[in-house]
Amino acid sequence: MKKFNIRKVLDGLTAAAAASSSSSQPCQRPPDSDIVETLCSEHFQLCKTVRHGFPYQPSAMAFDPVQKILAIGTQSGSLRLFGRPGVECYCQHDSAAGVIQLQFLINEGALVSALADDTLHLWNLRQKRPAILHSLKFNKERITFCHLPFQSKWLYVGTERGNVHIVNVESFTLSGYVIMWNKAIELSSKTHPGLIVHISDNPMDEGKLLIGFESGTLVLWDLKSKKGEYRYSYDEAIHSVAWHHEGKQFVCSHSDGSLTIWNVKSPIKPAQIITPHGKLPKDGKKAEPCKPILKVEYRTCKSGDPFIIFSGGLSYDTVGRRPCLTVMHGKTTAVLEMDYPIVDFLTLCETPYPSDFQEPYAVVVLLEKDLVVVDLGQNGYPIFENPYPLDIHESPVTCCEYFADCPVDLIPALYSVGAKQKRQGYSKKEWPINGGNWGLGTQSYPEIIITGHADGSLKFWDASAITLQVLYKMKTSKVFEKSRNKEEKPNTDIVDEDPYAIQIITWCPESRMLCVAGVSAHVIVYKFSRQEVTTEAIQMLEIRLLYEINDLDSPETDQIPLGAPCQGPNSQTANSQSHPSTSSSSSDGLRDNVPCLKIRSTPLKQGAGYQAEVVIQLVWVNGEPPQQISSLAVNSSYGLLVFGNCNGIAMVDYIQKTVLLNLGTIELYGSNDPYQRQPKSPRKTRQTSGGLCDINEGSTNLDDRCKSPTSDVKDNSFSRSRSSSVTSIDKESREAITALHFCETYTRKADTCTSPCLWVGTTLGTVLVIVLNLPPGGDQRLTQPVIVSPSGTILRLKGAILRVAFLDTTGSLINPAHEPWREPNVQEEKDDKDKCRKLRPVSVSPSSSQEINETQYAVICSEKQAKVISLPSQNCIYKHNITETSFVLRADIVGLNGSICLACFCANGHIMTFSLPSLRPLLDVNYLPLTDMRIARTFCFTNNGQALYLVSPTEIQRITYSQSTCENLQEMLGELFTPVETPEAPNRGFFKGLFGGGAQSLDREELFGESAAGKPSRSLAQHIPGTGGIEGVKGAASGVAGELARARIALDERGQKLSELEERTAAMLYSADTFSKHAHEMMLKCKDKKWYQF
Repeated sequence: MKKFNIRKVLDGLTAAAAASSSSSQPCQRPPDSDIVETLCSEHFQLCKTVRHGFPYQPSAMAFDPVQKILAIGTQSGSLRLFGRPGVECYCQHDSAAGVIQLQFLINEGALVSALADDTLHLWNLRQKRPAILHSLKFNKERITFCHLPFQSKWLYVGTERGNVHIVNVESFTLSGYVIMWNKAIELSSKTHPGLIVHISDNPMDEGKLLIGFESGTLVLWDLKSKKGEYRYSYDEAIHSVAWHHEGKQFVCSHSDGSLTIWNVKSPIKPAQIITPHGKLPKDGKKAEPCKPILKVEYRTCKSGDPFIIFSGGLSYDTVGRRPCLTVMHGKTTAVLEMDYPIVDFLTLCETPYPSDFQEPYAVVVLLEKDLVVVDLGQNGYPIFENPYPLDIHESPVTCCEYFADCPVDLIPALYSVGAKQKRQGYSKKEWPINGGNWGLGTQSYPEIIITGHADGSLKFWDASAITLQVLYKMKTSKVFEKSRNKEEKPNTDIVDEDPYAIQIITWCPESRMLCVAGVSAHVIVYKFSRQEVTTEAIQMLEIRLLYEINDLDSPETDQIPLGAPCQGPNSQTANSQSHPSTSSSSSDGLRDNVPCLKIRSTPLKQGAGYQAEVVIQLVWVNGEPPQQISSLAVNSSYGLLVFGNCNGIAMVDYIQKTVLLNLGTIELYGSNDPYQRQPKSPRKTRQTSGGLCDINEGSTNLDDRCKSPTSDVKDNSFSRSRSSSVTSIDKESREAITALHFCETYTRKADTCTSPCLWVGTTLGTVLVIVLNLPPGGDQRLTQPVIVSPSGTILRLKGAILRVAFLDTTGSLINPAHEPWREPNVQEEKDDKDKCRKLRPVSVSPSSSQEINETQYAVICSEKQAKVISLPSQNCIYKHNITETSFVLRADIVGLNGSICLACFCANGHIMTFSLPSLRPLLDVNYLPLTDMRIARTFCFTNNGQALYLVSPTEIQRITYSQSTCENLQEMLGELFTPVETPEAPNRGFFKGLFGGGAQSLDREELFGESAAGKPSRSLAQHIPGTGGIEGVKGAASGVAGELARARIALDERGQKLSELEERTAAMLYSADTFSKHAHEMMLKCKDKKWYQF
């Protein structure tokens, strides 16, 4: 696993680096503070930990039947190795060329990979992080097929020219022994036979090699005599070949959908021709051609009919039929339909010996986007339940969030509701790929990953201790009406497809409140419940949010005063008014007041888990569709939800199901807009809905503030008259809402106590503060309105605001207020209910009566810089210019080693961390340049030095920036190789040993060694030493146990060979004794006869 060289940033050099444009510098002299920063650069190191998900674009597969390990190669040169659930490994070839074939050195802890750039690599799997021991680069010929016989160190390599080369896998050097195509076919064909598609040795005679050429020619090559013994010819191209275990027959699959079965000693014509899916004509002629059979396997059973398993071969008239795997067993033929095209398949057998009855028990089918294992031992061939997290991409991932150190009761709660969703009908047997051993997990804290998908679904994953297991799935599309046919499309013109796709996920692990924003400008609030409910009518709110402005002139950052009061053009109160969405078009025929999606009108049965509480939708305004939501925040303690887009901001009280705020971004500034923007058309008859009233900073009269609509209002839609639609150029210049943060802090310079508020960040680098006046808890919260008012505070940074957080006077992170989770579908006793409401926490920050000397610090990070601002004075005490030439994509304030820091990921690939509050650089690694918007959309940091991103459409890559995690990673990783004794070879019996009926062995060393075969051509291939260290293929396994086990296995093998030698010696003695006895009897019989009597 690759580690990265880290440029350590020495502590205490902040002042020296202040001259640099990307240095940390105090804005003003920081006040005397007791904050002790414990994090330093030595606490940080960056490395990849694990990769989860299905291997993207798979191309090859192999299985070790003794170690029970599965390997999958991809078109991008990566390898994924799977053992028992929880034992996975990811490796990457440096060249990134596609993997065309994989071959295990069975029970040796090694793997050979053949790549599309004509290189062979030998991987050492005896270490937790596999590495390449040797590489061999072919210069003149293209590799097309490889074959490594069981318990052999000689690898056969077929090429595009039709030649077969032999490689010693211990030294990874070529043998001088070469099988040339013209010598192999001799005069059997007048043209070149094509590239090699198959190589295998006869199961009963290692000295006979079957070579298959693409054109349809096969040659049984005698390795000792160096000539072709038999040649077989068929007029259809060959795709694959499989032997019967007795070595007397083999079967070929062809491009016309046929199977030919050949007797080894009858090369003139096939013993049988089968077209399994072809229609037989009435005149008895050849069956109609079908699609090619790409691969076939021939597996025998001791107590039953053999299995012939193949992929492809369907009739051409089966248009639209899904890809199939066909299993022929005796007189039955089963066609197993797959969801995706088949890349490869392997039959899992009880024995690794090709000369024994195979006894197949399962088939591993590698599809383009899935891995399926079929149980051959049960009727109907059910599939095994896949324990690997390979269905991340079941619907394309559109966003994800990562939460470390969650409440301990959260994973059991999600698992319990998710267990009810499991499908039935799987095989009852255990998962057959069960090799390797788990690592020793030292991380004990719970971790959860949430993925949002294009079909509107969400998945919750248990990511604790570098594993991944799905906990719970949910579908947000259930709350909407589905179109009954393809012609019926949703009202949305925002997206052509996937109207339910998830864009933003906001989750509070403590209160279990979940809020999601979708691509059709919709927001859904969910509450968690262990009980199933039926919702008669889903609560819905519709909001109009659109505004239009004149051209704007950007002011200088330094010209904007901090904490200026926000005064509007008039002093009238903006009371909320409801407006039902009864019309679907305006007076000029434009679509108006219509949401993009239609809410479900029938009762909705919601199972245990997350249940929809309220749905909010933005509506069309004067023919313009609503803009997609760019930021989202929810607070369970306040009962408030807020979201924004490039038009403005909206706040919803989800307890009273009312809209509190609905404003264009420029209206948040009031008269203090630094850009002096004005609407293009005057608003003489302006309908207001949930706007901010314009008050002076010092105003404290609640009657002067705007009030939200109460629960008495029946209509759930709110409108504001807007001007005509805006051009696309105008859209790009709008000031979008990019960051939202609920907190309890100082809102103005003159404040002496904290109060609940909302901090709003925009694309133009502005931070505005909105004050929230919450009614008391209990029944008053259900009836009295939440009052929203501007604070007048405006702060400025360079670049769009990404993250806002707050520290207390000791430098600890102030988490937003939250309410503890309670079962929402249980009727509580009145006394308990009142008690819970009275105990409802409003904030986790210090009490509202705290003194002014208890300073707080606001940490604000934008695309370009970070600032730490002292509150309530609003003095910038630290500032750091993060990047000048790039921009920050993701920023998070995270906990590590009992302290906190700011973590940033830039578009130029740099991952950086900074101390808080001083913003000292602690880590700067050029890790991953932004090559795909998928990375920007999914990259996220979390506590304890963890981060992740979607590295491909099907895989999640987890990384760590913690030094301690990097050091402990070796222990946490699982072991792929475990010492296992090789099964005993099949017993040939006495008579087979006596008369030569068993498998014939071959001394390959004598044939392929340099003394007999000579030296190979130096220009044909180049040997490249690997980086696998000192551990060779035959080297010691890790630990003394591995040494002892390997020594025991070696002794067992030696004892087995001695036993075979003893058996042969006994057979020879018996034969000699029998011959002597017969000779003596013959002598006695003929002793008295004359010569003429014979």
